[in-house]
Amino acid sequence: MAEKTLNDLFLDTVKDIYYAERQILKALPKMARAAQSQELKAAFEKHKSETETHVERLQQVFELIGKPARGKTCEAIQGIIAEGEEIIEEFKGSPALDAGLISSAQAVEHYEITRYGTLKAWATQLGMKEAADLFAATLAEESATDMALSDLAGTSANTKGKKKAA
Repeated sequence: MAEKTLNDLFLDTVKDIYYAERQILKALPKMARAAQSQELKAAFEKHKSETETHVERLQQVFELIGKPARGKTCEAIQGIIAEGEEIIEEFKGSPALDAGLISSAQAVEHYEITRYGTLKAWATQLGMKEAADLFAATLAEESATDMALSDLAGTSANTKGKKKAA
């Protein structure tokens, strides 16, 4: 068996996050429908649009490296999304639902932040400046989304979640 290189690991990880982003695109409308506050619904809808751009950027990376845009099953994102679906079911109608949705969304964001940070570093190491720039742009957007979710949690969702349903 041929020895694996950083190039191989890079491609494997690009496939992983490509799969993950496509799964996230399917999950975001469900989360937006489940959200109780208009601000959270709007945040999920905005992030769906950004995620579409992230998928396009990943397709550009595949083109840059001369590989077909194919995903590789990402069990981590499947688990995170499944946990979010459980929260939707278990907390439906509860004042804590939005806080739970934000928590689930932040778990997704943190996964993406780690992947894009790693891919940016590897692309730089491998001399793929254009790919590194694409990853940097997405990383900045994922980080901004995480901060916006933290703000929403702190200013409304967590406080509302403490109250008993009327």
